[in-house]
Formats: sequence, C-alpha cells, structure tokens
Amino acid sequence: MKLIFNQSSTGRSALALVTAFFLTQQAMVMPAFADKKKTDPDEIGNRDVGKGINMYSIEKEIGMGKQMAQEVERQAKIVDDPIIAEYVNRVGQNLVRNSDAKVPFTIKVIDAEDINAFALPGGFFFVQTGVLMNADNEAELAGVMAHEIAHVAARHGTRQASRNQLVSYATLPLIFMGGIAGYAIYQGMGILVPLGFLKFTRGFESEADLLGLQYIYKAGYDPGSFVDFFEKVQALEKRKPGTMSKLFSSHPPTDDRIKQSQSIIQKYLKEKPEYVVNTSEFNDVKARVMAMHSRRKVDDVKDAGRPTLRRNPNGQIDSNGDEKAPKTDSDDRPTLKRREP
Repeated sequence: MKLIFNQSSTGRSALALVTAFFLTQQAMVMPAFADKKKTDPDEIGNRDVGKGINMYSIEKEIGMGKQMAQEVERQAKIVDDPIIAEYVNRVGQNLVRNSDAKVPFTIKVIDAEDINAFALPGGFFFVQTGVLMNADNEAELAGVMAHEIAHVAARHGTRQASRNQLVSYATLPLIFMGGIAGYAIYQGMGILVPLGFLKFTRGFESEADLLGLQYIYKAGYDPGSFVDFFEKVQALEKRKPGTMSKLFSSHPPTDDRIKQSQSIIQKYLKEKPEYVVNTSEFNDVKARVMAMHSRRKVDDVKDAGRPTLRRNPNGQIDSNGDEKAPKTDSDDRPTLKRREP
C-alpha cells in the first residue's frame, strides 16, 4: 500500500491517524476466534457479535438496507412463485431464529442462474435461483444462507462502511489509493450496490464462516454441508468461469477458508447423533426452479422448436426434466445423517 503525502502538520497528523487505525484493524483481523463466546454455539443469542466501530445506529442501518432492497427489487426479477418464495423464506427464517441477529429479516428470491446470495444491512436478504439449482440438498442451501445471515448479525456491512468512512476522513489531505470506489454494477443488471456494505475484509469473512457454521449446526443441519457446497462452487468456477456471480466471487471460498471451516467443525461443534441433510420439499422446490428455467428457455425465440415440458399430475419433474414417481409417505421425511457407532 503506497501513501503519498506532504510534510505539513496536517499531513503528518492525518498519516498518524491512518497508521493508528490500521494497526487497530490488524489486531482485529480474527475477532471471532479471540472471543470464547463467539466459538460456543450454546451462547448464540446471548452475545453481541456486532460490537465494534460503527457509525450507524440499528435504525439507520435498517432504513438504508430498505432503500437498497427497494432498488434491487425495482431492477431485478423477483420470483413470484409462492411455493418457491415461501420455502426459501421459511428455511431462512428458521436460521435467523437460531442466530445472533437482532433485526427482522425480509427474504426474497431473484430469478438468476448464477450462484449468489447477499444480505443487505438491516436484514434484507436475496437468494438467487442459481443457489437452488446447484445445491444438492437443503443443508447446502442452509449453509449459503447462514453465512449471509451471519454478515447481518455481526453488522459487517455498516462496520465495513464505517471503516471506509474513517479512512476517507483521515486521508482528506492525502492521495490515498485513488479514493474509495463508491458503487459497483451488480452483475450486469444495472443495480447499484454500495461496495462498502457488501465487500468484506478477510477477517469479516472468517467470522461469517464461523458464525454461519454455528447457525446451521444449531438449526439441526449437518455443518459439513457448508463445506461441501463451497468446495463444489470452487470446482465449478475453475471448470466454468462465471458460474459464480461477480459479487459472490469477491469473497471466494479459498482453500484456506475451506480448511478453516473444517477445523471449526472439528474443534468447536460437538458431534450430534444425527443431522438433517435433506427434505423432500427441497427436492420439489429445486425441481420447480429447474422447470421454470427450462420453460423460459423453451419460450425463447431461439429455442422455439424445442418441446415443452408436461407435468405429471401425480408427481413432479426432476432436475433433468423427467417425470418422477408419485411421492409416498416415506418421501416426506427428512434425510438424516446418523453418526456411526
């Protein structure tokens, strides 16, 4: 990092302030692991994971998040299928109840095939259909959602923006890295997303991994599914660049983060007799999303000659577009992962 400054007293004071600020932040790179409460899932709800430098009140945070969410909804295509929307919201709200979040959540689904989920300050949360299409089970979906819920619970958006503002204030007499970029165009949709609220430091990403793993664990899901999905995303992105949205890839699931997540599971999460891995409802909703995207492709002018899908009145359509056999009572039970004796 290169700082260009003059030798005036104002310049020296500003440089001293910037230096002190960054030394403080270096000491806070891994706050999640320095606090024993943050490593104990039994303390969820009884700890303040959002404490730290923050220039925004909770009320202001909610107000800003609401404004940004309205902008997203004006320009993105929100899924209006009530079955898909209700299911994703229900999975998310269950995770919120098992989290440290102190704000209510509004959860909606965006119709877009790339893999992405993002939560704005104040609990406004969007999941893209690409997550449902690429997840193999409900626990993997829950893992993605829990990570983003953790960002909101720990108030990473406004804490990150506060740090950026402090740097901006402190460097007024300086030429500092060309200034701070204000907005990013969200994946070609024309939606303005403030980078300061969505692009986090390594420390914040590590903390969201730790908290997200605890949230799915407390909600009864297999925490290993969190790692499974991010390993899959990493492999997909290597084989087919562009699988992840640009926003999601701004904090990629690196090898170090994957190994760290595996270590967290082994060190801090006591193994349970069984975990929820999947439900028939996830399979049904995923099939519904796949069919929705298939129909849109068929309706496209370029693909007008392709056959349309026919629904089986007694069953559903699977991820390959084929009809599935009718469900039995046993299909409605969740798939459990049991610990070996």
